[in-house]
Amino acid sequence: MSDNPNGLPHNKQAMKQWNKLKGENSWTMFKVISEFVDGFERLNVIGPCVSIFGSARTKPDNPYYKIAVDIGRRLTEEGWGVITGGGPGIMEAGNKGASLYGGVSVGLNINLPHEQSFNEYIDADKNIEYRYFFVRKVMFVKYAQAFVVLPGGFGTMDELFEVLTLVQTQRITKMPIILVGSQFWSGLLAWMKSVMLEQMQNINPDDLELFSIVDSPEEAVGIITEFYKEEGKLKPNYELE
Repeated sequence: MSDNPNGLPHNKQAMKQWNKLKGENSWTMFKVISEFVDGFERLNVIGPCVSIFGSARTKPDNPYYKIAVDIGRRLTEEGWGVITGGGPGIMEAGNKGASLYGGVSVGLNINLPHEQSFNEYIDADKNIEYRYFFVRKVMFVKYAQAFVVLPGGFGTMDELFEVLTLVQTQRITKMPIILVGSQFWSGLLAWMKSVMLEQMQNINPDDLELFSIVDSPEEAVGIITEFYKEEGKLKPNYELE
């Protein structure tokens, strides 16, 4: 409470109020819990996976679509399952690479007014639909042992920086975060260095080592393979005590 020019405290200001709160909002928590329970029960049995992020708008004739298919294939050959957002574009490509080569192919779909519909390359028992973005993002992270991020829009950036923040703050263990496509990512990296780090000091130099930028499927999968040479690193994230 601040003083007015006469040295007397101001009266408490009237604050804005909600016009209406729906009674059913009280039940939202149960819907959230049900999505967590369903996700945990269905994904607990799939084994270690790699999450692939990228744009829903990428067409099959786009070079990055073809790269994502190859990454899905190579991950399958190395024994990893593949998790995507379940939609078209890069998500479809990642699932396609896993599915066509006999791998585990998981799709975590989200209800959206446009763009999103599940692709045909998801295993029938691993096509999970979500109402809430934040529940879906937990599932992306909990069962992934690495993250491969191809060019995308706001959703891809949201998922990337969510993972970077969790690793930076040690809420999950450090693991490979691989950005594919130096032409796409180099401008962001330059801005992070010049503005976030050098100009504003909003991150530490070590934070720029949390991820790698590559251009080929071989490099992307090779980083993951090298990281997990050491035994005992595979475990779900978000372990609660």
